[in-house]
Amino acid sequence: MSEPDGRGNPGALLEVRDLTVHHGQLRALDRVSLGVSAGEVYAIIGANGAGKSTLLRTIAGLHQPTEGSIMLDGTNVTRVRPERRAARGIIMVPEGRRLFESLTVEENLRVGATYARKGPWTIERVYELFSWMRDRRGQRAAQLSGGEQQSVAIGRALVANPRVLLLDELSLGLAPVVVQRIYEMLPQILGTGLTVLLVEQDVSQALRVASHLQCLLEGRTTLEGKPSEATPEQVEAAYFGLGGAGRGASGELGGDRALLGEE
Repeated sequence: MSEPDGRGNPGALLEVRDLTVHHGQLRALDRVSLGVSAGEVYAIIGANGAGKSTLLRTIAGLHQPTEGSIMLDGTNVTRVRPERRAARGIIMVPEGRRLFESLTVEENLRVGATYARKGPWTIERVYELFSWMRDRRGQRAAQLSGGEQQSVAIGRALVANPRVLLLDELSLGLAPVVVQRIYEMLPQILGTGLTVLLVEQDVSQALRVASHLQCLLEGRTTLEGKPSEATPEQVEAAYFGLGGAGRGASGELGGDRALLGEE
């Protein structure tokens, strides 16, 4: 066990330092730190209301932190506008897909290219990744299934050629077979050098794909480390706040943050 020191990872491509975010009077994130290395799949897990989506939206520039900083490749982007962050390579696939339903599949993909960086991903390459998409590129997004919409949302993000891809609740509202099919695409996406920060409600899925895991509870980090070193008991305690992992009445953690693989 170890006290969180808030220093993050100085060598990380994406680094969050002591991030605190409020929604009105509610403290949604409380001094959260993380460091995501290039080429890594970094998973954030936690129950509803833990602050996972707030974390991703703050990194993307959609929320402003009360305290703390966000660094991209050593550059402070905490006060940079969302569209400028996108141009620098921070791209999010939001919870609920958020497609333009009146637009066609291809038109939605072209929206994603608005702030595109130079890189390997083009609309043509997205069609190669999702083979069904080419023949239905003229179909309106509103006519697609949930899984198909999620695929278009991922494709829209990829054509921007992100350095860091933020994936918010990929499995939400989708059938397990559809979720599995989407996750089977992840190695091909990572093969182009992408770095992924993933928020996932399906803990078992997150444990399978992630190289690093962090659990949030009531806006604070309760568990962090390599998934291979996590026991089911550690994950359950961190996720639900068992054994003093949650906040006490004073708002402080009842116990130290557990670092996987450390005592």
